[in-house]
Amino acid sequence: MSKPVSVDDGNFEQTVLKADKPVLVDFWAPWCRPCQMVAPIIDELANEYEGKVNFVKMDVDQNPKTATKYGVMSIPTLLIFKKGTPVSHIVGLRPKGDLKKNLDEALE
Repeated sequence: MSKPVSVDDGNFEQTVLKADKPVLVDFWAPWCRPCQMVAPIIDELANEYEGKVNFVKMDVDQNPKTATKYGVMSIPTLLIFKKGTPVSHIVGLRPKGDLKKNLDEALE
C-alpha cells in the first residue's frame, strides 16, 4: 500500500524535480479542512498509480519557500510535475475523476 511521502524545502528538488516519473505534490496545511478532505482521495490515487506516479505532501506553513516559488496562494493546491516541470495545477477540493484525468494526461 503506497502512501504520499512528506517533502520539505530542502529535499524538494531531489524528490520532485529530479524524479524519473511524474510526481503529484499536495500543498497543504494541518488546519486546512479541504486539505483533510482531499487527503483520503490522494491516498487512494497513490495506491492506484503505484509505480507510475510518485505522491508527496508539502506543509506550506513549514515550507513557504517552495510554496511561494510555485505560486501556491490557496490550499489545497495539487501540482503535477513531469521531468521537473509543472504540467498540471489544481486548486481546491476536486472530484477524484478530475484528478485521475490530470494524472493520466501526465502519463501520456
